[in-house]
Amino acid sequence: PKIIDLLNKDPEGLAHVSLEYFPPRTEQGVKNLHARMERMLTNTKCLYTDMTWGAGGSTAELSLELALHAQKTGHVSNLHLTCTNMEKDGDPIKGVHDALQAAFDGGIRNIVALRGDPQEGENEWTATKGGFTCALDLVKYIRKEFGDDFGVSVA
Repeated sequence: PKIIDLLNKDPEGLAHVSLEYFPPRTEQGVKNLHARMERMLTNTKCLYTDMTWGAGGSTAELSLELALHAQKTGHVSNLHLTCTNMEKDGDPIKGVHDALQAAFDGGIRNIVALRGDPQEGENEWTATKGGFTCALDLVKYIRKEFGDDFGVSVA
């Protein structure tokens, strides 16, 4: 479900709990995170679970895998997605489209659209030629390609 729909079901609710995870750096860390996610889902009444996207797109694949795992195991996933370093096969937008399609196919219906941080080793953020220049571009693309299938928030 979309987070906005969950919030609208409880208009009198004053507070909701969400969880946020970042991708670990090791395989053992991923195993530990899976176990923690299961424990937290069991022991909290979280409304949704955020999965962050590493600086400069550095954890793109793992972030997507973890968000899909969360969705499959009962969490309502909220996938952070950036415009940074998402070029694939020479196409500056294909990596974003593929990530959105995989998220959609896996049942994820919530995206946090971000411009993103500079790529590792860079001091300033620069747009990829022909790519997105800001989170608004990403939101417009999501709406153009997926309509209202995703609930989108922007940071």
